[in-house]
Amino acid sequence: MASPNPITAQELTTLSTNAIEAKAKAYCPYSNFRVGACILTASGEFISGANVENVSYPVGTCAERVTIGTAIIAGHKKFKALAVATDIKPGASPCGMCRQFIREFTEPSFPVYMYDGEGNYKVMTMGELLPNSFGPNDLR
Repeated sequence: MASPNPITAQELTTLSTNAIEAKAKAYCPYSNFRVGACILTASGEFISGANVENVSYPVGTCAERVTIGTAIIAGHKKFKALAVATDIKPGASPCGMCRQFIREFTEPSFPVYMYDGEGNYKVMTMGELLPNSFGPNDLR
């Protein structure tokens, strides 16, 4: 694993706590697969979200996209780290669609912390999760 952008121990604690707590707000009556996420903005704010399912499965929205969308609407476009929390072991990584969505607003060095149901985590960079990615700089 590559070394992620540095965040403080306190930032990591808040990031993980918020992501884990966000799982309780997930709307997942069909799969019962709870996912919570929290993103740390460059200005030091923590914004959380959870997955929202729909009876027509493709219409649901993953926690990562809910979280980033909320941050964007709040005026944030620069981020330091993202945490994703699930109930399984090991923790789940963002799906392919979410990886591309995250990449839109981050660099390959951006860290993603993936928490399991016991609070353990694995961290990977976006470059590791989405190698040779297509990002905004590719169209400039």
